[in-house]
Amino acid sequence: MGESGRRVLVVGAGGAVGGVAARQLAGHGARVALAGRNRGRLEERAEALGGRPWRVFDAYDLDRCAGLAGWARGELGGLDAVVVAVGVAGFGPVTEVPIPACEHLFAVNALAPIAVVRGALEVLDAGGAAVVVTGEIVDRPALGMADYAAAKTALATWLGVAGREARRRDITVTDARLPHLDTGFAQRPVVGRAPAFGPGGDPEEAVARLVVAPALAAHAERRRPDSVRATRQPARAARFVGW
Repeated sequence: MGESGRRVLVVGAGGAVGGVAARQLAGHGARVALAGRNRGRLEERAEALGGRPWRVFDAYDLDRCAGLAGWARGELGGLDAVVVAVGVAGFGPVTEVPIPACEHLFAVNALAPIAVVRGALEVLDAGGAAVVVTGEIVDRPALGMADYAAAKTALATWLGVAGREARRRDITVTDARLPHLDTGFAQRPVVGRAPAFGPGGDPEEAVARLVVAPALAAHAERRRPDSVRATRQPARAARFVGW
C-alpha cells in the first residue's frame, strides 16, 4: 500500500472517517498531522496516536483552511499527501431548505475542502497526493438531497479540473466517493431528517481501500492518464449517500 514514513495531513481527523484514516495511516508507518474543528477530540486522538501535531480550524475561515498544508509541512518536515474528510449532511425538498442551511452545506462540503486542496497543491512536491472524500451521492443524487448533492458535486467537479492541472507537476488527486457507511453521519444533518437508508458499509474496509491506499500509493502505481481518480465501492455494496 505504500511506504513507511510518508508524511500525511488528515483534515477532518476529529470525524468518523477522518479518525479511521488517521489511525490506519499511522498503523502503516505514516507520520500524520491532524486538523479538525473539535479541539478536545483532536487532542485526544493525537495523543492516542503517540503525540501527533494537531490544529483546529473552522470551515468558514478559508484562509486558515488554505494554510493547513503549509502548517503540516512545517510540523512534519515535509508533506507527501493530504487526506480531506470534512462534510455535513442536509436533507429536505428544495422549497423547505433555508438559505442559511444551503450556504452552510456549500461552505463545509465544497468551499472548505477546495481551500484545503488549493493550499496543498502549492506545497506538495512531485509524487504527492491529495485524497478528498466526496461520496456516491455525486453519482446518484436523490430526491430531498438537492443542496447536499449539489455541494458535493461542485467539489467533485473542481477536483476533476484541479487534478488535470496538478498532473503537470506529477501530483495525483483522488476523488474518494465513499458509499453510505455505518458511522452515523447521515443521522447528524444540519437540516431535515435522513431517509430510511439500508445498513451502512464497514468504515474500516472502505476507508482502507478508497482513502488510505491512494494516500500511501507509490509513485509507480499512478497509471491513469487523467490523474484524477474517482475511487468507489462496488455498486452492490451500498445504495449511496456520502460518508
